Amino acid sequence: MSNALTKTDFNFPGQKSVYHGKVRDVYNINDEKLVMVATDRISAFDVILPRGIPFKGQVLNQIAAKFLDATTDICPNWKLATPDPMVTVGVMCKGFPVEMIVRGYLCGSSWRAYKSGVREICGVKLPEGMKENQKFPEPLVTPTSKAAEGHDEDISKEEIIAQGLVGREDYEKLEAYTRAIYKRGCEIAAQHGLILVDTKYEFGKKDGQIYLMDEVHTPDSSRYFYAEGYEERLARGEHQKQLSKEFVREWLMANGFQGQEGQKVPEMTPEVVAGISDRYIELYEHITGDKFEKTEYSAEAIEANVKACLEGLK
Repeated sequence: MSNALTKTDFNFPGQKSVYHGKVRDVYNINDEKLVMVATDRISAFDVILPRGIPFKGQVLNQIAAKFLDATTDICPNWKLATPDPMVTVGVMCKGFPVEMIVRGYLCGSSWRAYKSGVREICGVKLPEGMKENQKFPEPLVTPTSKAAEGHDEDISKEEIIAQGLVGREDYEKLEAYTRAIYKRGCEIAAQHGLILVDTKYEFGKKDGQIYLMDEVHTPDSSRYFYAEGYEERLARGEHQKQLSKEFVREWLMANGFQGQEGQKVPEMTPEVVAGISDRYIELYEHITGDKFEKTEYSAEAIEANVKACLEGLK
């Protein structure tokens, strides 16, 4: 079984600080650049699971890099280089305090709300008579405010502007970028027999310029359906065949864990870990259409690659 990178402790030239997130470690270089290491940590229900998943960081980093490159004509993004399969180096921006969520289909939390009688999400009106997993007449942009602690909260465009979280002009740009990037993502997904159901984007600003930040169209930030059989399953009211991180949550729930107090994470045996790793690689190959090339990580190689990259970006 391959090793998993679950902890980093690098000291890069010009490093001012490091932020250890749930799954990524972000190094601040002179308040100008960020070195984002996609570790193999995995989280579900806001809990970091006790075992890392080999190649997960590489999968997510390489999918994000591919989609950032595929959308540069729509919106500038933070990426400067990917010096290592698990690392992206980019521009340090001041992030907007909202996440731009875009939904093309009625499913997940939006379906649960709809089923309970809700007909408006984040100030957006929903049509009557819709079925679970049905396509919206046009994609909905349903932002959330980014919480420092706890869960992000749904919020409407007008509330965002009224609270001064984002100015009207900037918000209009964020929404336009969100729709255009989602449209591109749907087109690419369709080429691989997939439907990009919903996803989220984060944006930031530097020197007056808006940048797309963070991971894009990965299975951790997006939900995909298989296009083949979609209409038939919809007509029969059956669950859609999904391509997302949902299988991890389903395994946890089947073993009595939903992140609630007093619940214990089920044992992650080597077989379970290997199975999750295989599923992430399968996700990569479906989403990108490329064969996944496994790279055994080495902390020494990551450090050397990043140092050479930072030197070259001076």
